Amino acid sequence: MRSGPYTDGMERSSGGGGESRLVDTWLEPGEEIRLNARPHGVALVRPLGRSLALAAPGAAAAALGPSVHWTLAAAGAVLLAGGALLALSAVWRWDRTAVVLTSDKLFVVCGILKRRAAAVRLDRVQTVEVEQGILGRILGYGTLVAGNLEIPHVPRAREIVRLLR
Repeated sequence: MRSGPYTDGMERSSGGGGESRLVDTWLEPGEEIRLNARPHGVALVRPLGRSLALAAPGAAAAALGPSVHWTLAAAGAVLLAGGALLALSAVWRWDRTAVVLTSDKLFVVCGILKRRAAAVRLDRVQTVEVEQGILGRILGYGTLVAGNLEIPHVPRAREIVRLLR
């Protein structure tokens, strides 16, 4: 039973589908997924900015290099490729991260080659907090703090807090 994905990468699900297969191994028998969300897209700003800072001079050097010296063009191509690899890695890492609320726990699963999960059982959580700066309030994301688990860049964090009550 699934109601379609939100525009920010959130979907409500009770299992099945592409995103839930990332978290199925962390579920216990009978545990039901209430919410499965990717980090907010703002989490990509910093890593993609670094990629651009590396790729932009690389593109300029690759374009101007042949008229100056072939080594400048080669160095530019290497910088450009490095920037592209950093961007690809950041997007892939973002895509392979999930914030999941189940009937029993709240957890985050991340990692590409090595999957890791950090979880907090709902019956042991006394307080749940949402930290949002002004940009987070405008764009609709925040840091969710539940017990000793802190999850940054959670889309619609207030909605998750409402679901926890």
